Amino acid sequence: MELSEITPRLHLLHFSVGQAYLWRDGEELTLIDAGWVGSADEIETAVRGVGLDPARIRRIVLTHCHRDHVGSAQELADRFGARILAHGLDAPVIRGEAPVPEPDLLDWELPLYEQGLTVPEAPPTRVDRELADGEELDFGGGAFVVHTPGHTPGSIAVHLPEHGVLFTGDTVASVQGVTFGVFHVDRDRAMESMRRLADLKPSILCCGHGTPVTQDTTRQLADAVG
Repeated sequence: MELSEITPRLHLLHFSVGQAYLWRDGEELTLIDAGWVGSADEIETAVRGVGLDPARIRRIVLTHCHRDHVGSAQELADRFGARILAHGLDAPVIRGEAPVPEPDLLDWELPLYEQGLTVPEAPPTRVDRELADGEELDFGGGAFVVHTPGHTPGSIAVHLPEHGVLFTGDTVASVQGVTFGVFHVDRDRAMESMRRLADLKPSILCCGHGTPVTQDTTRQLADAVG
């Protein structure tokens, strides 16, 4: 695994299904999502490979409860003393106290969903802080939690307005352009959430699946919501 630079402060960690992001404030690091279970060694090696110290990971923000986002969070947090943050509605699922909500699948989504199930299940994972809409987190010059229900009840985006960066989780995808995500438990609510994200007018869009968008971002996101 390698870290791909998006900006000098932002890197992408790509898995065969899904991805995570690393944000840097000086020497302090924040992970947005944590990839597959069993990937902690690879993630540590990749972080060291770009000259950063993984022991400086202070927090892991989980955009939602799905296995390809939660997988290595607990192992990384235990290894480096990081705190795990997630929305209160998804926290019981992440902890293993409630089942993963079933998506309302369209016919064309079924084979994609079967592929997603090849990702190993995430273990029960602690949540050190339960988040709510509008909270400000202490990184990126002020990172704001945006509750985006629909993909899962507790899906969130994270907005860094000072830098124009928006981490969308799986509400939005950027596969062959900016598009509506897949596997939503409530498609109508997810589209409402995507419209809310479009109103933020980010310049850098970091989705849970697909290539980060760094050019003409606001227009592409606006077009995707019609």
